[in-house]
Parts: sequence; C-alpha cells; structure tokens
Amino acid sequence: MKRLIFLFVILMLITGSCKKTEPIVDTTVTAAQARDTLFLIMKQWYYWYNMPSVTSITSDIKKNYPDPYKLLEAMRYKTLDKWSFVADYDEFNAEMAGTFVGHGIRIGLDADSLARIAMIYDNSPLHASGVRRGWIVKKVNGTDLALALRKNDTAAYNNALGPSIAGRINTFLFQKPNGRDTTITSAKSSFTINSVLVCDTFKLKTGAIAGHIVFESFITPSENELKTAFAYLKAHNVTKFILDLRYNSGGYLYIAQELASYLAGDGLAGTTFAKLSYNSRMQAAMSQDPNTIFKFIMTASPMNLSEVVVITTRLTASASEAVMNGLNPHMTVVSVGDTTNGKPVGMNGWSCGNKYWFWPITFKTVNSANAGEYFDGIAPDKIATDDITHDFSDRNEKCLKEAILYLETGAFSSGKGAEEFSRFANFGEKPAWMNNTFVLEK
Repeated sequence: MKRLIFLFVILMLITGSCKKTEPIVDTTVTAAQARDTLFLIMKQWYYWYNMPSVTSITSDIKKNYPDPYKLLEAMRYKTLDKWSFVADYDEFNAEMAGTFVGHGIRIGLDADSLARIAMIYDNSPLHASGVRRGWIVKKVNGTDLALALRKNDTAAYNNALGPSIAGRINTFLFQKPNGRDTTITSAKSSFTINSVLVCDTFKLKTGAIAGHIVFESFITPSENELKTAFAYLKAHNVTKFILDLRYNSGGYLYIAQELASYLAGDGLAGTTFAKLSYNSRMQAAMSQDPNTIFKFIMTASPMNLSEVVVITTRLTASASEAVMNGLNPHMTVVSVGDTTNGKPVGMNGWSCGNKYWFWPITFKTVNSANAGEYFDGIAPDKIATDDITHDFSDRNEKCLKEAILYLETGAFSSGKGAEEFSRFANFGEKPAWMNNTFVLEK
C-alpha cells in the first residue's frame, strides 16, 4: 500500500512553515510565503510545467498574485487542467476522512424535467426520515429546484439550499413513490459519509450470482467498507460482477488499487495495476522510485473475475477511470451508461504548515500496457441514461437492467446506441476538487 506525500527539501528553502518532516502546529505561514512555495512546485513538478501559463510567470511576476490560490489560477494550463487546486488544510483532511456537512444528497433532473433525489448517504438525516433515490423534490423553501436544474444554474441551486453549515434548516416538499406529498424540515449536519452506497447480489437467469456494488468515492473510510462488502459477496459465491461508479469522481489511488485487487483476485498480486508517468523534467528521477508503480495486492476476499460490467456517467472520473484502465489489460471491462469524465492525470500533495494543501497535477496514470490517454473520457459499450426514477438496486433502472442483460446473455439490447439517450443536470454537495486522484502518505 502506497500513500505518498512529496514534501521536499526545496520547500524548506522557502519557509520554516512548509516542511518535509512531521506536520507542524504553527499556522503563521503567510499567504506570500505559501505562494512562493507553490511557485517552485509548479516550476518543477507541474505536469504541464513547460506551457506558457507557467513559463511566463517569473519570480518577479509572481509577486502580482497575493496568495497561492490566485497564483495557481494564473499558472494552471487551462486547456487541459480543470483539476489543480489549493485547499484549506483542515477542510481537505476532513473531507478525505469522510466528514461531511450538508443534507447528504445529490439532486438530478429526470426525463420529465422533475427534480429527484439521485443519491443519498445512509447517515443523512433525510435518509433517517425515509428519503430515498427517486423521490421527487417539488420545492425547497418554496423554490422550484427543477428550474435551476433545467438551466444548469449551479448558483441558483446553491442559493436555494444555502451554505454548507451545520444547523442550516431547509424545508423540502417531496413526492413519494406512492404519489403522496410529504413535507420534511431538515437541518444540515456533520456526519461521516458511506462510500459504499449499495452492496447486494442478483441471481441471474443462468443461475449465476452477480455481485453489485455502488461505490461513490475513494476516501479513507472506503478501505473498511470495501473489506466488509467483499467479505459479504465472497460468502454469497459471487461469480459475476456489476460495479456502479456513476457518481464516483475519484479520491485516493491506493483505494483504487485495493478495489481493483478485490475484483481481479490474488492471481494478479504483484503485477502492475497502474504506473505514474511524470513530466519530462522529473520522469527520469521518479522512474527509479518503486512507489510510482501500484501493483495488485492480496486481499481477504478475492473475486477472481474474468469480466466486470461498470456503470458510468460523466461524473465517473479519475481514480474510477484508473480502476477501469488498470483492469483492462487483465480482464474484460465492459461499461454501460455515459462517457466518463476523462481525467487520466492525478496529483501529489504538499502541505504548507497546517494551513494549506497544494494539489497540482503532477502525473499521468497509465496501466501495465502503458495506455492512459483518455482525456476525452472512456466511451461506454452501451449508452444508457442514468435513470434516477428508480433506486440503484431496482432491476428496472436502465443502466442496471442493461448490465444484468449483458451478464445473462453476453450482449446489450439493440446494439450500442439504439436506445434514446439523455443527459441531465445533476448537482451534489461535495467540493469540486473531490474530482481527482490523490497520492498521499498514510
């Protein structure tokens, strides 16, 4: 298991508040000192270090940017880089530990332009009130959210639900699956999210047992959640598999390594799952570092699969795509849904005191066959709409229905794209920077 953090001596040359050793309590590092540290990182480690946005900013010009946030935005290679970011130290650590503040929901638009719950965490207060995927959200505090979704208006959506502050109260008017309206007043709260949203099995017409996991993020609690889920699936003699990554936008690469290892089985242990390819300035040095190769590992509940069906959407990104790409040379990976996000790159992290995290794109992820140039996303073998009118385990949900059909017959319905397909707005409460692959030290 590798969770690497590259905190180099070069940082120590800038300020005593940004070090390669143990995290420090001092948060007196100034915005200017942090900016200067980030400047050196971008010049040396940024994947696109030789692009004009980086080369044009000199030591003198960098002083025009008062803090690391503004400097990163100026240096970011905007043509391809939608992901590099600077984060508050405590906020980042909390998010990646699974701490969440909000209602714990994702709301989407269906084919009839109705706003519906697309996803909900188990520990959400709304989940305790019975709210599930597929419920219609008619109004929030009297505001019709469907209008904001139809316009893809993120600002209007966020204004309606308010800031991510524990105690913020919103009143929802829902329509339940039985057609009845219900009003629920709920306060945003702080809780630990579950990344395994669903773990169950299906008996196929062939008699085989298919395992089914809906996996939402690669974060610290995921390790134990996956251990529990795969122990359950192993005990139920699963021989087929559906991996639902439709809302999984990334996280720690070591969790992706573990997930892939459960699916592939112990026969691949020790072989390459993913390799990190750095920029031309750093590749020679990093190629000597064994920590840039992530290998399949032994697990307690190996599935030993030869094929997996993956459900994807445009939200499927980064570490999720790395799982698909990393498994591809070793087994048949078939996907249904929408083209993935297209993020074959990831980042190493630098902490600056206990005040900032710097996460610039530093590497491209490739598999054992050196394949990984999927900036346009990974296209599905079968196009199918994310059907938020049905819950994840409902056999009538369009993506799941196609996945089951494939496992039973070896083919999808009507070829790749004959079915009518629609893509609708879908908003969650997580920060945009969660759409990433992180390589971090344990």
